[in-house]
Amino acid sequence: MFLHGCMLPSVCIIVLLSFEESRRRICSVEERTFFFLFLRGRFGVVVPLDFTSTLRNRWSYAFAFGIAAEMMVELFSGNIVPFNVPKWMITVPYLVAALEVGVAHLPFFACLSTTHRGLGGVLGLLYTLTWSAVKVWYLKTCWSTLCEEEHYQSDNVCFMWLYRWPNFLCLSFLIGRFGLMVVKALQLRLQKHTMQVEEDMFVQPHQLQYVRRLLRRPTEQSVRKSWFRMKIYDWDPYFKFPNRMIGTAVISLIGLYLFLLTEHIECSNIITRIRQFAAQYLDEESMKHVTYATKTWYVTSVFAMLSSVTHIGHVLVCYRKHIKRLRAGNKNFLPEKCRTPNSAVSVAALAKYPGAQIAFVLWGYLLVHSVLFLFGLVFVYLVVLPIKNDFYSWLRELLLFGSNFLIVMVLMVIQVLLVRFFFLQDKLSTEDNQKPLALNNRKAFHNFNYFFFFYNVILGLGTCVLRLFINSFVGLLLVSRINRSIMPRGYEIMDIGHRTWIGMIMADHYHNNPIMVCFCNLLLKPSLDRQGQSQSNDYSRLNSTSGGPVEGRARTRWLLLYTLLRNPKLMLLRNRQKRKHGTQEELACACMMMSQMPSHA
Repeated sequence: MFLHGCMLPSVCIIVLLSFEESRRRICSVEERTFFFLFLRGRFGVVVPLDFTSTLRNRWSYAFAFGIAAEMMVELFSGNIVPFNVPKWMITVPYLVAALEVGVAHLPFFACLSTTHRGLGGVLGLLYTLTWSAVKVWYLKTCWSTLCEEEHYQSDNVCFMWLYRWPNFLCLSFLIGRFGLMVVKALQLRLQKHTMQVEEDMFVQPHQLQYVRRLLRRPTEQSVRKSWFRMKIYDWDPYFKFPNRMIGTAVISLIGLYLFLLTEHIECSNIITRIRQFAAQYLDEESMKHVTYATKTWYVTSVFAMLSSVTHIGHVLVCYRKHIKRLRAGNKNFLPEKCRTPNSAVSVAALAKYPGAQIAFVLWGYLLVHSVLFLFGLVFVYLVVLPIKNDFYSWLRELLLFGSNFLIVMVLMVIQVLLVRFFFLQDKLSTEDNQKPLALNNRKAFHNFNYFFFFYNVILGLGTCVLRLFINSFVGLLLVSRINRSIMPRGYEIMDIGHRTWIGMIMADHYHNNPIMVCFCNLLLKPSLDRQGQSQSNDYSRLNSTSGGPVEGRARTRWLLLYTLLRNPKLMLLRNRQKRKHGTQEELACACMMMSQMPSHA
């Protein structure tokens, strides 16, 4: 009911923000009609969130996503479907519910992204305070009423405060953020600023620093890194995660918490009922099996949760690693069929990635928990209970099994040793690490192959079963990591999740490559300067010093000369007339100047 009530204020806020947005293109009707003359250029398009390039308010957007995380989990469970339809069109109400959730949460994002910071701050603050007040009132009145014995519905309602605290944390952060926006807007108004300076820049400071580092000569001294930076995470000051990745990680963590909490509450109810039933019809010995299963379930849930949280962090690390490789021109880590991106698929992947990653994290937790629970039960009944009942008998069985396994491993090693010492020719040089791939004692080798052929057939059967077991186990553990394909090489294109990841990083690379962005900034800067829309030359930050016009011109000419000396072939591209006459002489002159140039220049 609260979600439906948010529709009207949300639409009103969007209309107000749209009224303040000006359009570049004005229709002819607005010029001719007297009524539209007052609305000339008004009602522009409100952009709630830029998923491609903006890095402003990244954590504010992440907490706004955190507010929506609860509703997104409800969408997964199907609890907020607005109407019932036949089964053949069940996707329609889910689409309508998703649109309703999007409209209800749209003011949080639109008020953060608008250029009218004062209006956005006031509207966002009022909307966030309204949400907080309604949720507090619901917890104070409805929650206590529903937990009473006569109104009791389920344990989930009684533990509502555990579900709500991430939502209240995100709401509190946004209240502070919108309040800060209002204070800054008032300060600008008191200082009589007619326009607010737009915080977004075409070139971000970290991108400029990245290009400066590329232009700088690498230092010969190696930087000493701590154990944390070498083994766990090595931060990079010239790289920033976009709001898409941060928001996805926050929603994944909150969704995982809500999913885990619901699972534990429901499982506690089920286990309580099973215990009550077993106490009536089962003896004490049988009750122990229920206890074993209960403890195994809770222990494996901890490991599954740690695995999912680790995967969320590892996805961020892999994102940075893959983007850096793409910036360096290295595409070898991508499947061959995906190295040339499909434009439509890559851009669509930007929109599909957050939803796919969140869904994979939640489903991955459920699958990993189920598999670990089965393995935990096997471990309990094959290891823990035998040790508890009769340790020496279990140890004897283990030694019998281990001896057979050891014999198999020894026979496998013996085959390799026989080939190394008797069936390979000697090293060509004493400095070689291993013998050459050339046979020796061929007749003995043929007999060796014949007699081991029958045994290797039996060994191959066991290896096949082991391979299937390992592949299934690893595939289930890595199901939430769409940055790595679980399909074998050559079939990666069939992995839909991995395809979404590749399309996303390719689109991100093409839109946010620092070198390309700085180059486009150089091309756009003269045009913006002529229009009077440029505030300051961001690209000038690449230079460590700033002087007057004469000094700047001299430095620019020196940098041009240095570049041409280092790259003589660029001289041919500077003047077409010179390229027609004397190109060989120009190259020879440039090479001579290069040879005479000092090594430290």
